[in-house]
Amino acid sequence: MNLKEIQQLIKFVAKSGTSEVKLEMEDIKITIKTGSSKSETTIVHQAPIVGQAPQIIPVASMPQAAQTNDASNDDEDSNLITIKSPIIGTFYRKPSPDKPLFVEVGTTVNVGDTVCIIEAMKLFNEIESEISGKIVKVLVDDSSPVEFDQPLFLVDPS
Repeated sequence: MNLKEIQQLIKFVAKSGTSEVKLEMEDIKITIKTGSSKSETTIVHQAPIVGQAPQIIPVASMPQAAQTNDASNDDEDSNLITIKSPIIGTFYRKPSPDKPLFVEVGTTVNVGDTVCIIEAMKLFNEIESEISGKIVKVLVDDSSPVEFDQPLFLVDPS
């Protein structure tokens, strides 16, 4: 990310009216905080982390509201793993409108397979699977905004 892109980001955040924006990429972290009349920017460069991928957690540790109430589904869901969004952005299930989906329900994925793209500030970030297994459920609609740490897919590792 160059200085001009950072300046454009600061202007965009100031115009949007948000009070704070955090952006983390492989080799850079940016935090922009806006106040009544001042703007503060913190930029931290760090060495790239090899193998950095979406954070995954077992579905069983998710809040009750996110789980189904059916007892038989609880037993089935307890071994599922969630692939979560590592960044804020727009979720896309395919590389371009005329291309096929990266994954569908029933698709078997391996470690390192691209499962989706998340666009943040005109940068398209490929999200790779950190586990092997079968996609059981897609939790986000195509072209929808996603938050940091939002569940995207449920994967059965067996």
